[in-house]
Amino acid sequence: MGNRYIGAKTKVLHRILEQVSSLAPPGGHVVDLMCGTASVSAALRGSGFQVTANDIMTFCYHHARVALLFTAPSRFEHAKAFVKNHSNGRQGLVFSTNPYQEVLQALNTLPGEEGYFWREYSIAGHPRNTAKPRNYFSVENAKRIDAIRTSIKELKAQGQINDLEHSLLLHDLIMAVNDIANIAGTYGHYLSELAGRARYPLTLKPGVLDLRNDAGCHAVFKGYAEDLARTLTCDLCYIDPPYMKRQYAANYHILETIAREDEPEAIGVSGLRPWRDQYSNFCTKTKIRDSFARIFTDMQCKDFLVSYSEDGLLSITELLDFFSGFGDVKFSTFRYKRFKSNGSSLSSELTEYLIHLRKA
Repeated sequence: MGNRYIGAKTKVLHRILEQVSSLAPPGGHVVDLMCGTASVSAALRGSGFQVTANDIMTFCYHHARVALLFTAPSRFEHAKAFVKNHSNGRQGLVFSTNPYQEVLQALNTLPGEEGYFWREYSIAGHPRNTAKPRNYFSVENAKRIDAIRTSIKELKAQGQINDLEHSLLLHDLIMAVNDIANIAGTYGHYLSELAGRARYPLTLKPGVLDLRNDAGCHAVFKGYAEDLARTLTCDLCYIDPPYMKRQYAANYHILETIAREDEPEAIGVSGLRPWRDQYSNFCTKTKIRDSFARIFTDMQCKDFLVSYSEDGLLSITELLDFFSGFGDVKFSTFRYKRFKSNGSSLSSELTEYLIHLRKA
């Protein structure tokens, strides 16, 4: 399973951790202010830091909860009836191996449903706001998504899973959807014909949990970075903002719908959900400076480490000039494999920057 996500930092974590370790004390408090899929947050936790993660996207919020908040295996104590009812005759297997795996097996055996995802995002569906069916998922996978998301929502509503188990199952469903989505790169549009991976059946697989004895050390929030900044005090703030005009809320609308467990109006050819409530100023050249300024000014933090790219809306010269108005600035560069959609003519590598601001 993997994250198909613009700007994901999984392949450069060692560079980020080296910088963080040189700036924050051992065990210090690091804020991952725009955490995305939480790969950096997870690595910070693994390195012994106290971590606060935040993102405006709901699916990122669930990823971060899974990365930071588990300290023991999930017991799924109140889901035994659900597992028993969907055991497919597997006598004696109810919670006999691993409660978590048994819940996933039960979800994987559910018969498909012709629900929202089948209607709006499969070629057999009948979308409400356009005449042409969309082809994000095979017909069977769309029905499987509908059945699984319905059951997860019901399990939570009935008290059969707790808040953290709820985040874990949504995380697993999102990761499984990433594996079989019929897309070139993001969810901004679908492929006209089903790609090979989209023909495989959607299957929930157990996520890898970092079970550390650090309960109460970490926190996860969902909101705008600019608003949260004034409430936080930390040793170091790591910021990985959007670099380009593409809004994450539009490009990952399907994952957000899974995470929110709703059925929004699907608009246009791509079936976008209404997403303006998650609009990022960092994707707008005229507003990005104001957002950075709010964070630097309002947060009780001396050191900021910012990831940025040569593809960004602002050049490195523009960033350095602007950041220098808040304190001393240093930066390092490295080459990095570019995230790009299939068939893109862009070069395979680009220059990434790590910019350190020590606030005056």
